[in-house]
Amino acid sequence: MISAFDLFKIGIGPSSSHTIGPMVAARRFRERIAPRTDVARVTAEIFGSLAWTGRGHGTDGAIALGLLGHDPATIDPDRVAGYTKGLAETGQTGLPGVAFAPDRDLVFNFKELLPRHTNGMRFRAHAPDGAILDEVVCYSVGGGFVESEGEAVDAGIEAVAVPHPFDSGADLLAICAATGLTIPQVQRENERALRSDEAIDAGLDAIRDAMLACIARGLRMDGVLPGGLKVRRRARRLHETLEASRLKNSRPAHEIMDWISLFALAVNEENASGGRVVTAPTNGAAGIVPAVLRYIVDFCPGWSEERGRDYLLAAAAIGGLIKRRASISGAEVGCQGEVGSAAAMAAAGLATVLGGCPRQVANAAEIAMEHHLGMTCDPVGGLVQVPCIERNAFGANKAVAAASLALHGDGEHFVSLDQVIETMRQTGHDMQDKYKETSLGGLAVNVAAC
Repeated sequence: MISAFDLFKIGIGPSSSHTIGPMVAARRFRERIAPRTDVARVTAEIFGSLAWTGRGHGTDGAIALGLLGHDPATIDPDRVAGYTKGLAETGQTGLPGVAFAPDRDLVFNFKELLPRHTNGMRFRAHAPDGAILDEVVCYSVGGGFVESEGEAVDAGIEAVAVPHPFDSGADLLAICAATGLTIPQVQRENERALRSDEAIDAGLDAIRDAMLACIARGLRMDGVLPGGLKVRRRARRLHETLEASRLKNSRPAHEIMDWISLFALAVNEENASGGRVVTAPTNGAAGIVPAVLRYIVDFCPGWSEERGRDYLLAAAAIGGLIKRRASISGAEVGCQGEVGSAAAMAAAGLATVLGGCPRQVANAAEIAMEHHLGMTCDPVGGLVQVPCIERNAFGANKAVAAASLALHGDGEHFVSLDQVIETMRQTGHDMQDKYKETSLGGLAVNVAAC
């Protein structure tokens, strides 16, 4: 089972696969070698998409932070620059006698690909004479998940016996039909194998609060996003415009779409600036699930904390299916796996809290994913800014439209959720690598990154 708390990770931007994953991997390697007394130096080598877009996504800084022992969930984003600057100046990791000089000891390998996933990393520990004492190869497979060479694909996910295991959408719907449970109830009963109801509620509420806090901060901030593209934040100005329109007697019907877009923009501008976000299921698509959540809070009658928990549990059930049966990694399947997955998750959550039956909820997820099929990941300048930020606004609005369409139906649909997930997987497999988070094709080469 993929737990909601594995899928929704609180961490810093701008990328779950390029920032959170490498930070986690580097921290694990630090913990692995910490008991040793014979290590003098650590080196790291990154491959594939991590190498091609790593500087724009902050991978170099993330590895440095991990080797210093920092955790993505607890690190203060405002202190990141000081931490990385200190390591660059001293070369000291904080482990006695263990050095890491980023300019010398971090290698961007643009020529090789490791076999398991394009986001490959190799960490080595060296003796004073340079001899290799230890080596770990691992992969950042999307959403902050890290897998090590030689371990099972889902080894990073808690392997426990759950009362309602499901490996497909068909399984999930069959469980709902047999038990009378809703999709969030199935997910909750499975979560109980890992933690108490009190812990589940507290964890979900913390995720909700982090999402809403990210929106709130994004609405307050202004200025130019880092990275050199000189992209200006738009959320604050759009928020002021929408607030002013509240005083008008006549307002356009599509204004609600502007609010949904605003919430998504606010999150992804925070992500692009290295702020605190929630992988949902990734950082690059982190604005969609929170935007639809805020839409429910502000515009849908009957908000309650329980509805918010059901929203996240339903979204997690769908996101877990997509991760297991296909991928949530833009470097593996393109942006259809990030924005498309997030839209499917948000659509399922919205359909749930608006009273949809399990079949309608699955239909909502299918519709949202179907209309993101083939979306490439082609970030300009290797930054999670253009076209990534706007894609979240569109993904959030598509999620609402998908939920609405599904709720107007009876749950019967021509394309099943399993079929659309498999189609996404196959499409990603067939997609050229230059369209999968390498910045070697698409907008990344047709738009000047300056």
